[in-house]
Amino acid sequence: MTKRWALVLSGGGAKGLAHVGVLEALEELGYKPSLVVGTSMGAIVGGLYATGMGPARMRDFLEDFDIRDYLTGFSFQLPENLPFIRILQAGEALGNLLKDTGMEPGTKIYELLRDLTQELSFEDLALPFRCNAVDLISGIQQVFSTGSLADAIRASMSFPGVFKPWKIGEGLYVDGGIVDNMPVWIARMMGYAPVIAVNVAPRTPVKEVHIQNGIDVIMRSFSLVASRIPRHYQNVPDLEIVASDGTSPFDFSRKDVLIHLGKDLTLAHRDRIKALVRPGVSRLIHLPDRLISYMRRKRWVPDWRR
Repeated sequence: MTKRWALVLSGGGAKGLAHVGVLEALEELGYKPSLVVGTSMGAIVGGLYATGMGPARMRDFLEDFDIRDYLTGFSFQLPENLPFIRILQAGEALGNLLKDTGMEPGTKIYELLRDLTQELSFEDLALPFRCNAVDLISGIQQVFSTGSLADAIRASMSFPGVFKPWKIGEGLYVDGGIVDNMPVWIARMMGYAPVIAVNVAPRTPVKEVHIQNGIDVIMRSFSLVASRIPRHYQNVPDLEIVASDGTSPFDFSRKDVLIHLGKDLTLAHRDRIKALVRPGVSRLIHLPDRLISYMRRKRWVPDWRR
């Protein structure tokens, strides 16, 4: 028996493959969350998990996964081992960005999401799931809880400038990580406790070798801005697992390494996870929230309501 607990998966591009390893470890430990919340890549992994796709099936799919198969530009279908191919790709991407709202329309990825999610809606899910995105029209963060799962995930992963914003109804949505890359508050707002969060995009130094092109600069800048957003007291998890090794957000070649990283780090926290999700330790779980509330009253941490 476990508590009514939530798992929050951050965005981070390819680095989010570590989430698959986190789910593997939780499965080995015999724990399943009562709610999954995700942003961007965390929305993809979390959304698929909510449909009933386990980490083993995710591994099977990733075995032959190549991101280039789901990019529509002709130059991205070519091998990248020749310098002129990279120049061609850069030129095509820049041309798309100048004449459209993103370098990549993301239509193939959307069709893949529809297939993988079996065209389910939020209402069809046995495991509750939420993801966030930002509406460029209103400037407001949207938490998706109804309607098409594939549409919500596609909206949450719309990294600005790279993927075209995704239109749902009157909204035009981009990556939820713009305002909150690890939205613990969604689970808190819904009454789930404790909350375990997995952060694959922490604010840590990187080596210059990891910044080789314009996309790397955009991604790094985005990560730095997102990490500076103040953590209000309702957005602090009971346990944060940081799973990052400096992999580029667009480097899907290190799938096994990233999955193992997420699994190993989660297993390393097995005692803390057990203490949180097993019944009979509620006082221990609520102590951090009480402490944070006290710190907020003392203005040692920001109040998110201001």
